[in-house]
Amino acid sequence: MTDPEPAVQSSPPPPPEAVGPLIRSLSVLRELASGGGRQAVGDLVRGTGLARSTVDRVLSTLSRLGFVRTEGRDAVLAPRLLELGNAYLAASELPDRLGPLADRLADELDESVSLAVPDGDGVRFVHQATRRRAMSLAFRIGDLLPAERGAPGVLFANGWDADDWARWRRRRTADPTDAGFPAVPPRRADDTSAAAVFEARVAAARTAGWSLDDQLIEPGLIAVAMPVRDAYGRTVCALSVVSHTSRLSAEELPAAVLPRLRETVSAMEYALSAPQDGPSVAAAATAAGAPTGSEASPGSVHASWMRASKQELGSEFVESMARGLITLTVFGAGRAELPLSAVAEATGLARATARRALITLEHLGYIATDGRLFRPTPKVLELGFAHLCGLTLPDIAQPHLAALVERVHDSASMAILSGDDIQYAARVPTVRIMSVNITLGTRLPAYPTSMGRVLLAGLPPAELSARLALADLQPLTRHTVTDPDRLLALVEQVRADGYALVDEELEEGLRSIAVPVHDRSGRVVAAVNVSTYAGRCTTDEAKAALLPALREAAGGIEADLHVAGRYARIPVL
Repeated sequence: MTDPEPAVQSSPPPPPEAVGPLIRSLSVLRELASGGGRQAVGDLVRGTGLARSTVDRVLSTLSRLGFVRTEGRDAVLAPRLLELGNAYLAASELPDRLGPLADRLADELDESVSLAVPDGDGVRFVHQATRRRAMSLAFRIGDLLPAERGAPGVLFANGWDADDWARWRRRRTADPTDAGFPAVPPRRADDTSAAAVFEARVAAARTAGWSLDDQLIEPGLIAVAMPVRDAYGRTVCALSVVSHTSRLSAEELPAAVLPRLRETVSAMEYALSAPQDGPSVAAAATAAGAPTGSEASPGSVHASWMRASKQELGSEFVESMARGLITLTVFGAGRAELPLSAVAEATGLARATARRALITLEHLGYIATDGRLFRPTPKVLELGFAHLCGLTLPDIAQPHLAALVERVHDSASMAILSGDDIQYAARVPTVRIMSVNITLGTRLPAYPTSMGRVLLAGLPPAELSARLALADLQPLTRHTVTDPDRLLALVEQVRADGYALVDEELEEGLRSIAVPVHDRSGRVVAAVNVSTYAGRCTTDEAKAALLPALREAAGGIEADLHVAGRYARIPVL
């Protein structure tokens, strides 16, 4: 570990079988992710070094896949891109098997808890159970840290060989301030003692069985981590408890958390050794893409979609790029490793085409193989996962509301239930001589509003009845329903119909229609509505004109929410 640091080496050239368009599309996604999820197209051209026409075709294809959307001159990462990272996380099984145990530990200790995996000479988070405090952990799933700056990296470096240490030294020489790790504050370029300190910490952790981070990431942030091993004794991840010096000192933290940390690690290692609930890897590989009854296989669906996309977009749709990206989505729970034949069948690609895609992804570090089976790597999470899993529900809803307004030419809003009120969380107004003027954060009583009735309809029947019995039902207009029994019947009808239409009950001349937004569990978490002037048309005409578009917008929000919420908690505000 004391050899002189070698010179920085450039990346090896791609193999002859590599798919060029796939390489270019991933460079655009990486550039977008490094820019915070949004960049002007011109900046993407400069950042990637690609021709403008090439970037345009890449963005057109990514947009068709739902991974990117364009807003004016900007390209923006879209929530559906999380499908790539979700596939890796599901294949690893770490968040599904170990996440609940990490959450429980965070609740018991009232401290933030993380699961991290090795990614080259860095550490990437795969699960976060964060305490909300003025000074608390701000890392996200997918964030990458240098191995030497934190507690988990010490544990992973314990298993490095000479090549791993050489790679680490090359990286430190090439990036002395950690500019390649935007999740952490920069370090001093003249910090020459960091390498020796890191090697000493690795040796100490090897003896102790745990590691300490004493403000290595930023002042005040401290952590203790332990390795979690599989049935073969291999370290597969690290469990960390993170605190702040305002709560505990670095000397006090180990004594305070190690007993429960050790118990949780033991429970995690038992969970990893337990039989899988899903099909075995071999069974999953055999079944991947197989048709069931009269249903088409996923592979045939992909092939049909590819043909339709190419026919519609022509040269603006690059099939080889789309095929390569879809290849990453075939992995998942029970499909951690797949042979080439299973990948080809699941994607509908010829074996030679699937092989070229896998070779390209392996060259870029997104796929690893033992020569027979292929598996996704944590590097997949660099493709915008950290940014996108930090979105809120209003962030997810906003583009869908904008598309809805463009379609129906009336204002659209999203609200959540807050006590007996609705609270506006997202809104896109339209420009009319007569329009509805409401700002974000506005609260209105739930009972005389369309969104309120949709949200009330999502409550358990007993809770709904109790709320209405205690509610202060005041007549806001001559049309406002204030009888509790009649209101209960109306809300129950909303539950059956799946929408609410309220005509002039909140304000004379105001008509609105709303539909629910459900999370992954089917729970109603928000409502979306369109408000209009009642004098423009009849209620039947309003329903016929607005309800299909409104349901389509809500469906789009739900689809994005379900993808984004698979492994991350999505705040409703």
